[in-house]
Amino acid sequence: MKSQREGGYLISKIHQLSGRIFEGMLRERNLDMINTAQGRILFPLWREDGISIVDLARETALTKSTLTSMLDRLEEAKYLQRVPSRTDRRRILIYLTDEGKRLQERYIGVSQDMTEVFYEGFAGPEIDEFERCLERLLQNLLKRS
Repeated sequence: MKSQREGGYLISKIHQLSGRIFEGMLRERNLDMINTAQGRILFPLWREDGISIVDLARETALTKSTLTSMLDRLEEAKYLQRVPSRTDRRRILIYLTDEGKRLQERYIGVSQDMTEVFYEGFAGPEIDEFERCLERLLQNLLKRS
């Protein structure tokens, strides 16, 4: 057994490298108008359009202030819009524009290609176990956030 664990260090390196590779894939497919951080906001909206800023912050694990500035840029680029809730004036819902919806298929394709890079050489059960461990790590961190 190792005396010093390196999980956090390895995750940090993986994050840095995978971001660089993913950005390159986006450039190759002429999708460099959005970056990985913006994709992280668009992705949940592609699954469920019209969610609140609070729910989007929870889904992306971004602080509300960080999310707000990123939403400003995505709205300025015409990928999404903020719409007041009809049932609660205090809630703002985020909706994709047609332009934001058009990005989905191309962006998801790049994400699938990146997933293949991640799991190259892994068997199905290894991937399942790995993802279970990642989910546990995430839950541990969420308890402290």
